[in-house]
Amino acid sequence: MRTRLLDWTRLGLCLLLVSAGMAGCGNDSGSMNPLNGSIPVKGIVLPSSVSVGRDELLFLRGNGILTTDRLELASADRTFIVSVAETSDTGFAVSLPDDFVSGDYRLALLRDDQRLELGSLSINLTASILVPDREGMTVKGVVACDGQGVAGVVVSDGFEVTSTDADGIYYLPSEKRNGYVFISLPSGYEVECRNGNEPQFFKRLTAAAGVSEQQDFALRRVDNDHHKLFVVTDFHLANRNDDLKQYDDFVTDINATIAAETADGTPAYAIDLGDLSWDLYWYSNSFALAQCLTQADRIGCPLFHLPGNHDNDPYKADDWDAEQPFKDDVCPTYYSFNLGRVHYVLLDNVRYINTGGAEGVVGERNYEGVIVDPQMEWLRKDLSYITDPSTPIVVAMHVNLYRNPLIVGGSQLDLLSLDNGSALQSLLARFDRVEVLTGHTHLNFTVEKDNLMEHNVAAVCGTWWWTGKEGYADNYICKDGSPAGYAVWDQNGTDSQWYYKGTGEGRDYQFRTYDLNECHITAAKYAPGASEEDLARYTGSYATARTDNKVLINVWGYDPAWKVEVSENGVPLAVTRVSVKDPLHLISYEALRLDKGATPTSSFETDATGHMFEVTASSATSTLDIRVTDRFGCIYTEQMIRPKALSTDMK
Repeated sequence: MRTRLLDWTRLGLCLLLVSAGMAGCGNDSGSMNPLNGSIPVKGIVLPSSVSVGRDELLFLRGNGILTTDRLELASADRTFIVSVAETSDTGFAVSLPDDFVSGDYRLALLRDDQRLELGSLSINLTASILVPDREGMTVKGVVACDGQGVAGVVVSDGFEVTSTDADGIYYLPSEKRNGYVFISLPSGYEVECRNGNEPQFFKRLTAAAGVSEQQDFALRRVDNDHHKLFVVTDFHLANRNDDLKQYDDFVTDINATIAAETADGTPAYAIDLGDLSWDLYWYSNSFALAQCLTQADRIGCPLFHLPGNHDNDPYKADDWDAEQPFKDDVCPTYYSFNLGRVHYVLLDNVRYINTGGAEGVVGERNYEGVIVDPQMEWLRKDLSYITDPSTPIVVAMHVNLYRNPLIVGGSQLDLLSLDNGSALQSLLARFDRVEVLTGHTHLNFTVEKDNLMEHNVAAVCGTWWWTGKEGYADNYICKDGSPAGYAVWDQNGTDSQWYYKGTGEGRDYQFRTYDLNECHITAAKYAPGASEEDLARYTGSYATARTDNKVLINVWGYDPAWKVEVSENGVPLAVTRVSVKDPLHLISYEALRLDKGATPTSSFETDATGHMFEVTASSATSTLDIRVTDRFGCIYTEQMIRPKALSTDMK
């Protein structure tokens, strides 16, 4: 048996120090006092997670440990007590029992009748098999769970794709262009997470292109046939516009929702659909992907990332070069994994052009929404391992597949946005059901075509953190009037349900009503620092007072399976779907930017949207009963008392 020495720097330690009667994070230098006057050890250093072979000792750092001491490892459902096998000036080692399984453990040091709590550690058992070389194969390894190889796990370097044999062994003829190898996480398993929520489904390659190297993966069993999925997108963190302060509210909100949705033990995961960062401010604000990732790590469940157009290096005028920081600091730019019955595919559908970019010079940051040919070929190979067409497929990417749908002649107009969107549709055509998750637009909309349904999810940052900035509207709102927020999915076997959750809002907040008689937007009322003429350029029909007793309903989660019903004094009113701008966003962004002497950024302006509904009441003061039913039968209601004022704090 041999001791496995840990790569402390790579694992990103938190040092659990026993000092002055309390535990905390720091370094392990200097003399320390025992915790609560118990076992007199100096520093105990625990990594957040560790992989160790069945034939290896588990080594931990710390001074003052005796060979007569014992270590207790307790998980939620089992406890192991093992003797200290070896000690040294720098640490101690224990041998894990034969029936030990991978998992999260609380560690305690036992000496006679004394006990010292050490903290938590995620332990993953590897197979510890030296895989022999094979001609032409430059990357090899073992995928194991509890020290036993797992068969049928798909492995890739982003170009070549293979799967593990009966012993969990794989070989790849990799040219190592991406510099990593990754697994498609199999159903019923998880991997360790770096920094709390970054799944380590990939390994960095360290040897030269033509040299064979071994990279192993350790899995942990979990029942995730039923799981919750949190879909977040467009953080645009840049340390500007009070974004980090506002982001605190988002973190508090989503973590509370995660806790509520998983209270029954259902596992939770999250997908970031891109634009975690904001390329324009990488260098001027010294706030790039690494800084943004630290903020994303605060989300309380495993979080899978993919790149958006703003996650590219603005000094590079080449797509391959521009995406390297994402590969270096975050994870692979495209990959797949399985949770329960669902096969998830995360894609990079941005080709970054960045005309004029050069070292020290930020380019135009222009791009194309397209899945490049090598990635499309990888996707074809990846999907070839999914032989059952009834397997639910979820494709996540940044740029929307379809354009924001508008209502023309009473019908929804669905036009492809992605350059090679039709090729993607063809590749997915053999599956019974495909859900496509996208971000990018800072809007909510859905498009359903044949076997495919796109869910374009509105932004975490709303309108790039403007409306919640101090001195502005003090609300979180997107360009279509949706509250800033995220989507929550319930995946139970092959059944899916979902809803959109606004930051700081309740689960039942799914629409907002406007009394259009009260939606006369004037500079005098909403932007006294601007001229009426300047504001009218943005407000359109809202610049004119109206008395037609119309009411507008914004239903941001709407798809054609929803139903919107309105009655007045018990009499049903005709409901018409329309494409119009949201008046709350107009007074929360354009009006307030003009009021402060600034010109609204064109890409931040209010967008007309097709999830709007209009009714005409018989009077200006009648109360309307509004009932909205989603595709899953959930009912949301409002008794709309009119007149209803338009204000930045309205609901």
